[in-house]
Amino acid sequence: MFKYRSQKQLSIFDFHTDFESKLDPNNRWVKMAKMLDWDKLAEVYAKNFSPNMGASSIDARIVIGALIIKHLEKKDDRGTIEAIQENPYMQYFLGLDHFTFKPVFDPSLFVHIRKRLGNEAFDVMNQIVISGALGIEHQNADDKDVGNEDDGGVYPDDTSKSSESAESPVSNKGKLQLDATVCDAYIKYPTDLNLLNESREKAEELLDKLLKVLAIKERPRTYRRVARRDYLNLAKKKNKSKKEIRKGIRKQLGYLKRDINFIRNILDNNKLAIKVLDRQEQVYWETIQELYRQQEQMYRTRTNSIEHRIVSIHQPFIRPIVRGKDGKRVEFGSKINVSLVNGYTRINQFDFEAFNEGTFLKDQVEAYKAFHGFYPELVQTDDIYMSRDNRNYLKGLGIRHTGRPLGRKPKKETLSRYQREKLRKEKNERNQVEGKFGQGKAGYDLNKIKARLADTHESWVASIVFVMSILRAMEDIFWQFFKERFFCIFSQLKLKENLSSSYKIIKAA
Repeated sequence: MFKYRSQKQLSIFDFHTDFESKLDPNNRWVKMAKMLDWDKLAEVYAKNFSPNMGASSIDARIVIGALIIKHLEKKDDRGTIEAIQENPYMQYFLGLDHFTFKPVFDPSLFVHIRKRLGNEAFDVMNQIVISGALGIEHQNADDKDVGNEDDGGVYPDDTSKSSESAESPVSNKGKLQLDATVCDAYIKYPTDLNLLNESREKAEELLDKLLKVLAIKERPRTYRRVARRDYLNLAKKKNKSKKEIRKGIRKQLGYLKRDINFIRNILDNNKLAIKVLDRQEQVYWETIQELYRQQEQMYRTRTNSIEHRIVSIHQPFIRPIVRGKDGKRVEFGSKINVSLVNGYTRINQFDFEAFNEGTFLKDQVEAYKAFHGFYPELVQTDDIYMSRDNRNYLKGLGIRHTGRPLGRKPKKETLSRYQREKLRKEKNERNQVEGKFGQGKAGYDLNKIKARLADTHESWVASIVFVMSILRAMEDIFWQFFKERFFCIFSQLKLKENLSSSYKIIKAA
């Protein structure tokens, strides 16, 4: 059952503490609480619940606010709840009307929250923040359908704007910046030797459980001590030759194959034996078999790559993604394709497999039009987006781009000095999206995703992007206040100067 208290029912002056003190209205949590449209955010969260069935849920503002605090303060689940217990401003941000020492909910609930709120739900909430900051009318969440994988989420479609555009075409406006990056999973760097050793140890755990529960007295010989010794003898060596590594992999493949055959024999002889293993252990069993198949094939064919390669038995959905960057040629995690408009970031595509981001340029441009009501005037990307098909698409819509011209460079420069300088400046502006990636990774651990499930990993990434949009909106509010204040002071000084000049003229007369 869904539970939520409207934001209109709480004022900062109604928040009671045990110290006979009032909250500072200029505190960042107070300002952020006023800026966010909690009612619309709660509507997105409410779609995961039945209105009249099930136990009463935690208040939606508490749930969403706790996620914002977690990523804004870079805390773990337990640390987030402890910080909220100690901070009255955070409790006001969550919608509480008085200070309490009790935890708002158990830290383990964060896992279930991340399972409910995926990339699509966070993208809708992200749109609510962006539309509020940019003054764009946002469609009600109840009128939306969940986004598909092609466009990466839900985009508001204002029918009034579409009808107006049908009567009078709207000119292209704005700049759209596109790029992709990898959100690294927080896992140990995978090597073939370590993966085989971990798989062997996990297979031995599964085998021991089957033998114990099924009361099988005759224990098979697994050579686990010998296998452990062989692994350590090679792993502890500082410099390993290719021949030594290949020999070590061959030995670990043999030990792992022996354990897999023992487990298969037990499962084949007893049809109910598989029920001895719980759901997580069955996933481990399937992962170990697939990892052995991949490693054996790579060893036999003397290759280092294979399709859908497993790099962690604990997170088998993680894939190696080749980026070709200095010092970090391969990254392990999820790949996101994002768009940046006026400093606000949105995830358009999310996948654990590597993909060519250039194939989604049309979807991103159409998503821009669906959100703003018009096409961008300029698309700023790197060359991977600028295929011939994409160039023709942009040309047909009258959209400029920063891609290099196809073909051989002309001997005589065709652009004027002003045009060359303008193009150089527009190309450099694309680096803003790189700065956003740096902000997410250095400031909010976008390169250290600690979630251990595929859906919670996706939610973790999307929530960081959502928090970054909130921070951007806070910056816009600050600069708007600064500009208004500066303009007011400037107007007063100008008026004073004019009055002084008029007085001198009258006095001289």
